[in-house]
Amino acid sequence: MKSLSDVPLSVLDLCPVREGGTAAESFRESLDLARTAERCSYRRYWVAEHHGLPGVASAATAVVIAHLAAGTSRIRVGSGGVMLPNHAPLVIAEQFGTLAALHPGRIDLGLGRAPGGDARTYRALRRNLNGGDAFPQDVRELMAYFRPGGPGNGVHAVPGEGLDVPVWLLGSSDFSARLAAELGLPFAFASHFAPDSLHQAIALYHRHFEPSESLAQPYVMVAANAVAADTDREASRLFTSVQQQFLNLVRGSPGQFPPPVDSMDSRWTLVERAHVERMTRCSAVGSPDTVRWRLEGILAETNADELILTTPLYDHATRLRSVELVAGLRHES
Repeated sequence: MKSLSDVPLSVLDLCPVREGGTAAESFRESLDLARTAERCSYRRYWVAEHHGLPGVASAATAVVIAHLAAGTSRIRVGSGGVMLPNHAPLVIAEQFGTLAALHPGRIDLGLGRAPGGDARTYRALRRNLNGGDAFPQDVRELMAYFRPGGPGNGVHAVPGEGLDVPVWLLGSSDFSARLAAELGLPFAFASHFAPDSLHQAIALYHRHFEPSESLAQPYVMVAANAVAADTDREASRLFTSVQQQFLNLVRGSPGQFPPPVDSMDSRWTLVERAHVERMTRCSAVGSPDTVRWRLEGILAETNADELILTTPLYDHATRLRSVELVAGLRHES
């Protein structure tokens, strides 16, 4: 059975904008967190594309990646992910080709099928509500732009063509698991907010995986929420910020990232609590010993090759410390 010392740990960041804060503060703190992750030997630092959410600042994902990669020197930086239905594949190939030219050997391109926003935002981005149906075709087109000579249709991604930009598929269902297996790509499951199909998707991916030029064996990365503090009680209190954020999404009223509270009891109904707890059940929250136990439980359940952890906390110093505490667990396992 795998332990934390056997697998790489990575960081997933949504660039949270806390109540009363600004996007500029979020970007400064994300760079500080990326530097901390690099110092603590995390393998990669990914940011995710979302639109129209007051508490998430990572809409222009490639721009944020450029900011983070320029401020670090070794850690891989990438997207977890770019929502490809929002974009022309050539544009993403050019953007990530530019990033790879600026930061050789350090850029990852994770691709998602969801729009990352509501239907009105989707229309404003792409004006095509059928974009998700073209996802397999768009992934293939995008990958072709990175090959020497391009896709053979006379269109070339410059920069991009001939560059090494590893492509990942992200998902929260079996759709992207099937496509990742078919194309021989690494697969990341978004179990930090949608864990219901986790085991089914991983099993399907392993069963149908076809080796490719880029990947000889299946490779699975599992996402989880991770909040470490001195005690279980303190970590649970810090995690109420995440619970409030999910509760706001369930109610259809997203806002900026809220401060923690002493108790959630008066803030949600029993139905809402069950919904939030179902969405966040792939979480490791507590003292270092508790977090180790929970993360190793996730490894045992999934046989993941890598864990990518998201730690959106209201207080920046507390967030840094949580990331440091979790990194230390690998050396103690």
